[in-house]
Amino acid sequence: MNRIKILREELNMTQQELADKLGGAKSSVAMYENEDRKPSLEILIKLSEIFDCSIDYILGKTNIRNNEINDPLGLAKIGFNMDNYNPPTDKQKEQIRDLLEIILKDNKRKDK
Repeated sequence: MNRIKILREELNMTQQELADKLGGAKSSVAMYENEDRKPSLEILIKLSEIFDCSIDYILGKTNIRNNEINDPLGLAKIGFNMDNYNPPTDKQKEQIRDLLEIILKDNKRKDK
């Protein structure tokens, strides 16, 4: 069975409701589910946001629905796959930590 249909039905959503969220037609959703048409990258990104899962999961390339443990920034949802890259070096990890520290300082709650 098509993952788009499975995910849509898990949310008790009609094809029309999904089409409305995607800004498209019910017939397009039906074609995606029947695999008569492939969704564009833009539609896949929207689907991954609606269903809170990776594009790879929607496409059936993985059975891991949401890889947040290994992907805390949600990069898989936009098609970024660490399998295509070398792991960060120790220096790069340090740079990432420094950047996160700066971001978190900016987001610190004022009421605490």
